[in-house]
Amino acid sequence: MAPLPISAGIEDVPQDAAAPRHHALAERFFAVRAATEALAAPLSAEDQTVQSMPDASPAKWHRAHTSWFFETFVLQPHQPGYRCFDPDFSYLFNSYYEAVGARHQRNARGMITRPGIDEIAAYRAHVDAAMARLLAESRPDVAEIVELGLQHEQQHQELLLTDIKHAFSANPLLPAYLPPPLTDAAARAPELEWIELPGGRHTIGHQAQGFCFDNETPAHDVLLADFRIAARPVSVGEYLEFIEDDGYRQASLWLSDGWALVNSQAWKAPLYWEERDGVWSSYTLHGLLPLNSAEPVCHVSLYEAAAFAAWAGRRLPTEFEWEVAARRFDGATARLSLARPHPRPLANGFRQDVWEWTGSAYLPYPGYRPAPGAVGEYNGKFMINQMVLRGGSCATPPGHARPTYRNFFPAAARWQFSGFRLAQDV
Repeated sequence: MAPLPISAGIEDVPQDAAAPRHHALAERFFAVRAATEALAAPLSAEDQTVQSMPDASPAKWHRAHTSWFFETFVLQPHQPGYRCFDPDFSYLFNSYYEAVGARHQRNARGMITRPGIDEIAAYRAHVDAAMARLLAESRPDVAEIVELGLQHEQQHQELLLTDIKHAFSANPLLPAYLPPPLTDAAARAPELEWIELPGGRHTIGHQAQGFCFDNETPAHDVLLADFRIAARPVSVGEYLEFIEDDGYRQASLWLSDGWALVNSQAWKAPLYWEERDGVWSSYTLHGLLPLNSAEPVCHVSLYEAAAFAAWAGRRLPTEFEWEVAARRFDGATARLSLARPHPRPLANGFRQDVWEWTGSAYLPYPGYRPAPGAVGEYNGKFMINQMVLRGGSCATPPGHARPTYRNFFPAAARWQFSGFRLAQDV
């Protein structure tokens, strides 16, 4: 199957998440849905079926699950007479919504060889046609749940890229999702600069107009000490220095759980890195490429980020420090509006094509209340045993990289485009 540009369908997604008219919401709906299909287009049926680990899902499952969301939470309760495409799909493509019913186990999604990708395409077309009829009725009562569904689908667009990268990395042929772009091999990361910010009382959380997830609320005040934060994330070149200084062999640098993983899983470098005859390379969605020292290091765990920070005599910022700095300097580096399969070289500023680990546990904000009903399971029940990442990655869809966005993963997770920047006390 011939690759399509990764930007196909994405550039037309409107940025106004609170579209004032029903036709604007309909346009946004079909643009987001088209973007998912564009991301899946370079993948064969076999590519779309494989599941390389329990944390990842097959590409066709992402395509079906996002359709299941609209069918379950929009069409069934709000479209009289709606006919489900296939009743079995409610079991196959539910992710974790206990209130909706039983579901296929997560670690066996790769066993769903049928339905195939053609039937998944028909499922998406069936849902899209019903959504077109519903959205044509100018129904303000469904706008909020439709918007949540669109934001949810965009999250799965990012997962589609990160999950297929993990799957392709396990293929001995190391296939490329897209051909590599032209890059400047001589590019260098800018010198590390520090931004000093005053402490005191700062307001954290979503306050602006437009969409946010419930875990970004309610806005509340936090008390911070004076701090410094790096003007950019840590680079590949800087992380190589950590490796060459035996960073993975110094137990004193590591949190206990991280040190156990270093030894039990033989970690010696970030995920996807390999060394042959003293030369480092990395598997990317463009295939196996030499390391570029100017890029942000990514595919590291919270443990690796914390160990590097200890080695450098620094620490990770809290999520609150990160947000305060991002609010002040957010325009310093303009992100492209398109999802990309690989990070760009670094510049000084925020939103640097990698999610950034923070030193903050993923916990509810004071006064947080999950939404009523099944959609209340979206975020709140995961507020345990996870750490917060901020920013946005090269694979993050437009509109999601806002200063208040709270991503979260277990501390050992490495398959996402996760990097980090440093902080220190004043």
